[in-house]
Amino acid sequence: MEENRLVSILHSVAKKMHADFEQSKAFQHRGEAGSNRELLVQELLASRVPGHTEVVRSAEIISASGETSPQCDIVIIDRSTPPLTDLQGYRILPNECVYGVIEVKTTLNREQLLDACQKVQRVKALAKTAYYPTPGYARTRTAYGKTYPYVPTVGMIFAFDSIDLTTLGNHFTEWCSGVEPHERPDSIWVLGKGFLVWTDPVTGLINPTPEPGATLLALDPWHDEDVLLPLTLHVNQHFATAWMPPFRLYDYAREYPLGVTRGVWPEQFSPPEP
Repeated sequence: MEENRLVSILHSVAKKMHADFEQSKAFQHRGEAGSNRELLVQELLASRVPGHTEVVRSAEIISASGETSPQCDIVIIDRSTPPLTDLQGYRILPNECVYGVIEVKTTLNREQLLDACQKVQRVKALAKTAYYPTPGYARTRTAYGKTYPYVPTVGMIFAFDSIDLTTLGNHFTEWCSGVEPHERPDSIWVLGKGFLVWTDPVTGLINPTPEPGATLLALDPWHDEDVLLPLTLHVNQHFATAWMPPFRLYDYAREYPLGVTRGVWPEQFSPPEP
């Protein structure tokens, strides 16, 4: 079989990620080690997402109603997102501008899996309402058995290692049994080990989102390859066609007064004197 250039490139990237991950174990400070591993994932995705999106890390997501997400490891946003704040790399992002979140774990066991699932669920539950109306232009997105006037937030989990993939799938389906499809993680990726994705309830083929009645599928890497090729395809499938209605920042001010009236000059209806 002729060598696939994309596969070859991603295989090299996977080897480098493994090496960088092993090197990060030398950090004694957990926060520094965690930040380094998030940086590895950010760098992996930054050159593989479409140009109209941006990959940021260490961010909180807020909604116009005042809700706030937990701290998010990786967030994929529209490139037009206004910089509400950027303090030493820590971002606060309006939810309307968010396309996806990725929780990054060192080793994914049951405890870490449930923690990541709950964070993804909280982000997905945030409302997206602050858009300007677009009369005569009713663009929609169909996913999770619903139709949205915007792109709903995608949630993924990435880990550098994990417990047995089948055991992980058992824990994941147990958690998902009490959660609506639109609040579940869309996929789970473990470097060098495999990945968990959903299948279409009608065709049985891999589906980017968990639809009602979907089946969870665990896959090992092909031969001696890694998960980066299917991950890259999965990311492209989600974000290549992502779009955002015109964002209305005014909604985030809500009822907060913009100022105190100092003077009023009504329109003059009488003609000026010659």
